[in-house]
Amino acid sequence: MNSTSHISAPRISPSAEGVGSCATYVFAVCRSDHPASTSAAQGHAGGGPLRLLTVGSLCAVVQDVPPAEFSEAALRERLGDAAELERCARAHHGVVTAAAADGPAVPMPLATLYLGDERARTAIEENRESFRLALERITGRAEWAVKVYLTQSATTARSVASDTRQTPAPGRAYLDRLRSRQDLREQHRESAVAAAERVDRAVRELAVAMVPRRPHGPEVTGKDRTQIMNMAYLIADDRIEELAATIGRLRASPDFDGIEIDVTGPWAPYSFTDGGDLAGHS
Repeated sequence: MNSTSHISAPRISPSAEGVGSCATYVFAVCRSDHPASTSAAQGHAGGGPLRLLTVGSLCAVVQDVPPAEFSEAALRERLGDAAELERCARAHHGVVTAAAADGPAVPMPLATLYLGDERARTAIEENRESFRLALERITGRAEWAVKVYLTQSATTARSVASDTRQTPAPGRAYLDRLRSRQDLREQHRESAVAAAERVDRAVRELAVAMVPRRPHGPEVTGKDRTQIMNMAYLIADDRIEELAATIGRLRASPDFDGIEIDVTGPWAPYSFTDGGDLAGHS
């Protein structure tokens, strides 16, 4: 299963500068017989109101935006600034989330732009069958993120407990303590990896698809937690109670002492549609 670019990794489209008074920004694609609502989000500041662009059996959630502010050069400058990137990403994600709340919607990557409605229609029409299959795949399903962490506090507590039990010979105490702590850290990490594999097996039984993601480093998780697993699962809406019960049982297991399981969702199915490949060219 291919994954799309997440909103933190923007896709810069070719320049729209100098062509008409507006560029067409595409947030998501849904079915024309089950169109998304455009009333629960605002889109990008400075752009026009959100609207639906019908393309046969499909429709896109779009917004007219000023070409000068969304040209390739302007986007590279704006999205190179962390605060501006966050503002643009939040606006994009807000529209995608609102669209997905009303029914199946294929999220498009951040900064998917076309030089007017006709270019957008052409790109969507050229990929009509791929959009249809993607919408079929995600209907009645949502993306859930499941992450497993090893907590530093648990590792430290085990190291301290081991130190109090040992009475090494004089002159070797320091090296023995270092070796013991290292052994305990390795053992606890192995236990955490085994626990993560157990979580993955349990959630896979409920999911129709899954996408592994690179674990986040301490700059995201904090120095007191090590992320062991970072997975996205596509799960049917009628199995969410089973997911909650499964995670609850795992969390209560003695094998998960010092191990955290973080579950978030439902999310728009960024990981299970090929929006990045379907975006085409402006």
